Amino acid sequence: MKKLIYTTIVFVFLMVASTAMAQVSVRINIPLPPPIVFPGPPHVVIIPETDVYAVPDVQDEIYFVGGWWWRPWQGRWYRSRYHDRGWRVNSFPPPFYKTVPPGWRNDYRDRRWKGHTWQHERIPHDRLHKNWRSWHHDRYWERNKSWNVQGLPPKKHYQKTPSKRGPAQPPRGAKGPNKHDKRGR
Repeated sequence: MKKLIYTTIVFVFLMVASTAMAQVSVRINIPLPPPIVFPGPPHVVIIPETDVYAVPDVQDEIYFVGGWWWRPWQGRWYRSRYHDRGWRVNSFPPPFYKTVPPGWRNDYRDRRWKGHTWQHERIPHDRLHKNWRSWHHDRYWERNKSWNVQGLPPKKHYQKTPSKRGPAQPPRGAKGPNKHDKRGR
C-alpha cells in the first residue's frame, strides 16, 4: 500500500513538474524590406502643400516625415530613424500618406504642380536632418518659399474665431455646471 501511495505521489509530482515546464511559443515572422542601395545619403524634395519629404531618384517609395523615414513594402509600412537600415514594421499606414498625391513623381519630372511651375529644391540629407523641425514649426516651405511653386495660392488655414456673443452661458434654469462640464472645475 505504501508503495502504491509513493508511486502515485511521484507520478503526480512528475506530471505537475512536466506541465509547469511546458512552454508555448508562437512566432510570427514578418520579413523586412530589402535594402535600398544609395550611392550616398539621399536628397529629398518637399511635396507641395504637405510636410512630406520624398526621395525622388529611386523607384521605391521612401518618405521622411517628423523625424522618421517611411516606406511601404508588400502591403505593409515600415519606418526607421535611418534611410538605409533599422526598418521596423508599423502596425498601420502612416496618416501623412493620405496627403501624398499619387502622381507626385510625374509632377516632379514635369516640374509642374497643379498647373504651376514647380522649381523643386533638392535638399541634401544633412540639411534636412538639421532643419526639418524648424521648417515644420515655422511653416518654412509654405510661408517663405510657397513650396517653390510659382503662383500657387496660399493654403487656407482655418482658425477658430471667438464668438461675438461672448462666453457660452448655461441654459436657463440650470443650477450650475454638471459633472460633464469642465468650465466649473
